[in-house]
Amino acid sequence: MNPVEGHFGDQFIEAFDELLRWRRDVRHFKTDPIDDDVVEGILRSAELSPSVGNSQPWRWVDVRSPEPRAVVKETFMRCNADALNGYRGERAQKYLSLKLAGLDQAPVHIAVFCEDGTAQGHGLGRQTMPETLAYSVVTAIGSLWLAARARGVGVGWISIVEPDDVCAALDVPDGWRFVAYLCLGYPVQVESTPELERAGWQARTDPRARYFVR
Repeated sequence: MNPVEGHFGDQFIEAFDELLRWRRDVRHFKTDPIDDDVVEGILRSAELSPSVGNSQPWRWVDVRSPEPRAVVKETFMRCNADALNGYRGERAQKYLSLKLAGLDQAPVHIAVFCEDGTAQGHGLGRQTMPETLAYSVVTAIGSLWLAARARGVGVGWISIVEPDDVCAALDVPDGWRFVAYLCLGYPVQVESTPELERAGWQARTDPRARYFVR
């Protein structure tokens, strides 16, 4: 059902909730390419995200060259080994069993940055909380994730990397803060249950434990 004047019916709400359930962090990708128009459509949808002061501080970098991709993989491998050292016993074994990156298989890599010095928005809403610029970027990433899933494309967020290494490899302007390295591709398997939950790493907890009234 099409929304009328900003109002959405029950069928749309149910479909949206279903999209949220099936939006998962993907780690296993097919190597099939994604058409450019599909990627462009995903980014256009992400551009509809709200931002503090309408600043739109997100900057998307489509990483296609093998050289920066190799740097990202190298920093991931190093940081992943360091992270493993922080676990012991059964938890370490579980960590080893997880596939934490789709860097080799995912056909599309997008690095996401926040331009902290952007003049757009004229500083509205971020004088006391400048971190709202980065929050706006994360909101755009969430929108991208949903837009990708709606088109059958999976997204994986690679957070086990050194931000300085990524910035240097991509030669981004000064003042661009690294926020995320995303892998996009068609998932090998589509699941509504998070992989970390299926692997026994961390189960979802009762939402009531995170809801407070003051």
